[in-house]
Amino acid sequence: MTDSTGRKRGRLSRGAADTQTPVQQAESAPREVTDSIPFGVRLAAGWSWRLLLIGGVLAVVVFLIIQLRLIVIPILVAVLIGALLVPFSGLLQRHRWPKWLAVTTAMLSALIVVGGLLTLGITQIVRGSDELAAQSLVAWDQFREWLLEGPFHITESQLNDWVDQIIQSVQQDTGVLVSGALSLSSSLGHFLAGMLLALFATLFILIDGRGIWNWIVGIFPRRGRAAIDGAGQAGWTTLQNFVKVQILVATIDAIGIGLGAFFLGVPLAVPIAILVFLGSFIPIVGAVATGALAVFVALVYNGPVIALIMLGIVLLVQQVEGHVLQPLIMGTAVKVHPLGVVVAVATGSLLAGIPGALFAVPVAAVVNVMILSVASGAWKNDAAPQPPPRSALWRTVPQRPGYKRGE
Repeated sequence: MTDSTGRKRGRLSRGAADTQTPVQQAESAPREVTDSIPFGVRLAAGWSWRLLLIGGVLAVVVFLIIQLRLIVIPILVAVLIGALLVPFSGLLQRHRWPKWLAVTTAMLSALIVVGGLLTLGITQIVRGSDELAAQSLVAWDQFREWLLEGPFHITESQLNDWVDQIIQSVQQDTGVLVSGALSLSSSLGHFLAGMLLALFATLFILIDGRGIWNWIVGIFPRRGRAAIDGAGQAGWTTLQNFVKVQILVATIDAIGIGLGAFFLGVPLAVPIAILVFLGSFIPIVGAVATGALAVFVALVYNGPVIALIMLGIVLLVQQVEGHVLQPLIMGTAVKVHPLGVVVAVATGSLLAGIPGALFAVPVAAVVNVMILSVASGAWKNDAAPQPPPRSALWRTVPQRPGYKRGE
């Protein structure tokens, strides 16, 4: 019974195949080939071309950012400063300050604080530079004497040979030094242009930041605007938290290392504290560099014992930051794992040097929160983004005929 049924089904399938047109047979052939490929191979192939596409897009974006770094870096600096100043300006406006006065006060406050710190630090360093140079020579003579009379049994001829080799290597790199000096004027011009661009961008963010964001959201298709707007608001909140917490962490680091240098009698304690404060905005790299500077100054002025104590203070402050402040404060604010912070800083410094290390953590935190916001679907319960107000800024932007902003 079973054999007869199977033969009937085989005859029916062969008959159906014989009755197919050439076009239907050609269409069924690829399906048979696809069905013959194991599911795991098809799944891996699907993931592979999608990952390659995403990687290609990211590579193009990174390439464009690197090529346009003279514009991108000031804009990112303006966004970071704006994340700090926008809440302050909003607070003043809620206390019935005029908008122009609140924006002006916020900008001037930032300029006074940053300019005051830099002026104080540079003044102290210039004032003590001659003494530092003289003390460095004294420390070198003592170190040289220790090498000659110490346990390593280094002869004076060997030491002179090493010094000659260092001098020759410096002379061989004279061309690099000269070219660097010649490019100093162009670098200074780029820095000034970037600083002006950052100031203007910060000013516009304070004046009409919401309108700028609504214009960016309006570029995307209508169906995706709610998701983009919700993700952007979540990322902006995270960026504000990051800036506030980073200032708190940097202040604690500067106070800890600065007070340690002051009580140990290490000169230039104030410039060291200022450099620690500014360097703390670059995670890991900044703390190590500024801590090494504090230990070097202690070694030159106060000797190896005080330098070892200073090294212990620097390591203690960094351990408190890494194991207490970062997990409890920074981890709650940016929601990025410490391993992710290390990888982000390493990648950013590899791609863009110091600016890459500076912006790596906030960019990683904002992108992480935006992706989670879109994936969670929390934006579905929010209202659609409102069109930007008809401010004087947006009246200068040309519009297409029949186009209304926010559509």
